[in-house]
Amino acid sequence: MNIMSLLNALPGACAQGLIWGIMAIGVYITYKILDLADLTVDGTMATGGAVCIMMIRAGHSLGISLICAVLAGALAGLVTGIFHTSMGIPAILAGILTQLGLYSVNLRILGNSSNQAVGVDKYDLLVSLRYIKGVPFYQNTILICIVILIILIALLYWFFGTELGCSIRATGSNPNMSRAQGINTNFCKILGLMLSNGIVAFASALYAQYQGFADVNMGRGAIVIGLAAVIIGEVIFSRVRGNFAFKLFSAALGAIIYYIVLQVVLWLGLNFNDLKLFSALVVALFLAIPYLKGKYFNKPAKKGGAPRA
Repeated sequence: MNIMSLLNALPGACAQGLIWGIMAIGVYITYKILDLADLTVDGTMATGGAVCIMMIRAGHSLGISLICAVLAGALAGLVTGIFHTSMGIPAILAGILTQLGLYSVNLRILGNSSNQAVGVDKYDLLVSLRYIKGVPFYQNTILICIVILIILIALLYWFFGTELGCSIRATGSNPNMSRAQGINTNFCKILGLMLSNGIVAFASALYAQYQGFADVNMGRGAIVIGLAAVIIGEVIFSRVRGNFAFKLFSAALGAIIYYIVLQVVLWLGLNFNDLKLFSALVVALFLAIPYLKGKYFNKPAKKGGAPRA
C-alpha cells in the first residue's frame, strides 16, 4: 500500500464529497425538516444528470441546462407530494412509486440508452474530474463546489427564515399545531419535497458533468449515501451548538467524511463490489450511536427532590 496513491486520490474524494454534500442537503430537508422518508431521490439523482447532459449535448448553454435539471427534479418532488397529500399514499410508498416511474422517464430522456457521455474537450462543463489538478484556481472543481455549497446554504438559511420557510419547518415539527395556526400543511409538504428534489437534481447535474456521463442507474443507493452524510454530520457535530446554517453545513461535511473514509477503505484493499454493504453498515452504525450513547453512557437522572432538612 503506497501512501502517495492515497494522497493523490483524496482530492477526488473531496470533490465527490462536496457534490454529494449538496445532495445530502436536499435529503436533510425531507428527513430532518419535514420528517418524511422520501425515496424519490434515487430516481431524481439520475433525472437531473440525464436532463443536464442531454441538453448540453443538444447545444444549450450550461446555465439553462442546470436550471432545467433543477425544474425536472422539482417536478418529480411535486408528483411525490401529490401522491402523498392528495391521494393519501404514505410518504415512503409515494417516493417509491415516483422512483419507479422515473426509471422509464430517465430512459426516455437519455434517448432509450442506458447512458450518454459528454467530453470536457468538446463541451463547456462547470466541473470535471480533469479539473481537480493542473488547472487555474477558478476552474478547480473543489473550489467551485465550495462556492456553490456556500451560496446554497446561504440561500436556504435566508429562505427558512422567511414566513413560508418557517411554515415548512413548523409542518415537519408539529403538523397538527401548524394546521391549528392556519398553515396549509399539504402545500408546505409539497413545496418542501419540490425544493428537496430540485437540490438533489442539481447535485445530479454536477455529478454527471464531474464523471463525464449520465447513467440511468447513477442514483441507485443515493438515499443511503444522503442519509449517511446527514447522520455522520449530526453525530460528529452533535456537541457543537450551531444555527440552522451550521446544521446544513454539517450534512455536507458528513458527505465529505463519508467519501474520504470510502477512499481509505478502498486503499486498504476492500473489494469495490462490497462498497454498498460497507455503506449500509456505516449508516447502521451511526444511526445506532445516539441510542447506544443514551442507553450505556449517559448518567441516569436522579429521582426525587432535594432531601428535607
